[in-house]
Amino acid sequence: MFRWLLIFIVLFTAREAMAHPLRLSLCEIEYSSGKQVLSINLKLFLTDVNEAIVFDPNSKELAFCQANESLKANQMLMDYVNQFFYVKANGRSVHLDIKRKKLSGEGENTALWVYFEYKHPKPLTSLEVKNAVFTDLFFDQNNIVYVHVNGTSKSMMLNKKTSVHQLKF
Repeated sequence: MFRWLLIFIVLFTAREAMAHPLRLSLCEIEYSSGKQVLSINLKLFLTDVNEAIVFDPNSKELAFCQANESLKANQMLMDYVNQFFYVKANGRSVHLDIKRKKLSGEGENTALWVYFEYKHPKPLTSLEVKNAVFTDLFFDQNNIVYVHVNGTSKSMMLNKKTSVHQLKF
């Protein structure tokens, strides 16, 4: 009996490990004083997005970036993102409105790219980023953030334990 239980656990664990083994999101933030625009790009695995929003990683209900995209897809996505992600420029919250979205990759590696832009006419002196997306779902979730400000680049790794980081310029 114990032997069968052990075999079942090993097979189940191996199956789970093969499906989207990397718990990762990517965020790229760019600011150029010449353009006076703060660009924020999020790359999220689509299965993770579906798991977070409709509790089914393989759901086709929201159909992001497809002809039959749900009318509530953007609002549901932003309701989730606003709980776990924010950017503050010079101490002030950046309002996130989706400028555009796109899908890349295929199968378990399909990613949803979400693009935001924020007009920021003042020089950027500080940036605070919280990226805790999917840490409510996965204990091993890591969120990489790249920041490019006037030609200077910095990167950080945020997770459940450390979800907020502040940069000074």
